[in-house]
Amino acid sequence: MNKPFAALATLGALTLVLTACGTTQSAAEPADETTSTATGIGCADDTTKTSSGPVELTDAFGRTVELDKPAENVAVLEWQQIEDVLSLCLTPVAVADAEGYRTWDTAEELPEDVKDVGTRQEPNLDALFATEPDLVIVEAYTRDDAIISQLEKYGVPVLATLGAKAEDPIQQTLDTFDLIAEATGRTERADVVKEEFEQHLADAKEKVADAAPEISEFVFFDGWVDGGNVSLRPFGQGSLIGEIGEELGLTNAWTGEVDPAYGLGQTDIEGMTTIGDATLLHSGTADPDSESFVDAAEKNPAWASIPAVKDGRIHAFPAGIWTFGGPRSAEQIIDAYVDIITK
Repeated sequence: MNKPFAALATLGALTLVLTACGTTQSAAEPADETTSTATGIGCADDTTKTSSGPVELTDAFGRTVELDKPAENVAVLEWQQIEDVLSLCLTPVAVADAEGYRTWDTAEELPEDVKDVGTRQEPNLDALFATEPDLVIVEAYTRDDAIISQLEKYGVPVLATLGAKAEDPIQQTLDTFDLIAEATGRTERADVVKEEFEQHLADAKEKVADAAPEISEFVFFDGWVDGGNVSLRPFGQGSLIGEIGEELGLTNAWTGEVDPAYGLGQTDIEGMTTIGDATLLHSGTADPDSESFVDAAEKNPAWASIPAVKDGRIHAFPAGIWTFGGPRSAEQIIDAYVDIITK
């Protein structure tokens, strides 16, 4: 089971410290503009402009980031931010775990020739800086995160984004997207993507309302198998995928304890028997490092006692939807909900 960079596997060990997101602001009006480079969805026909003047902004931890001009050669060390850069019609020069991104996040296609600089947890910094980035985008949880200080030693600007914020996960996703757009001079393109997301969500709300599902309660989960034991991870209040479901008019039935950043819980098969009639939804991405947690769960008699399992109301989302992604992943999540509800 794959997790966001720096997120710990178990709820009890999760000690993420959140700080408020900083605001972004331009240091000066752009001197001139150029047309953005086609990369992500809709970029081939994109006519938005890329600013070219100096940029000064405040990142998610109150750090001032100054650039002589918007970043063009960007290195990115987390999947959500890789997706965001591509959505802004820019191809990164280097990324962490390109193969993992292509497996878990299909919202935007990562070109094959982008340099892979190792894992998200331990990137190869020599390989990274050999690509001569003018900005490195990371995901962190505190201003003192070790990855920030390690990268700053190389003298290249570092943009630190916040991993997650359970208080308002949708807005946090958009705030991260805006921050990257500001750093790359692509705020006009960001506005287009955000408007498309908002319209996507509004249209989906109507479809769900028209479908009037008999059971509106749901629990989305993923999981893993370790030594034959099945661990399940429900996405509770404060999770991006849970919040999107509720925005569509559904009710997240997971009421157990969750972590303060991602809204993720932890339980076993017996714990899932407490969710009542809620429909079960789960990740459809096959984890190359684990056997199917759903197949393993089916071997446990308690699994068959769950109403959704007995009624056949357990559905996999399509493979490749990154549940911690950017606006384009959020659109995929919306589509998955609608497809299941309107069947």
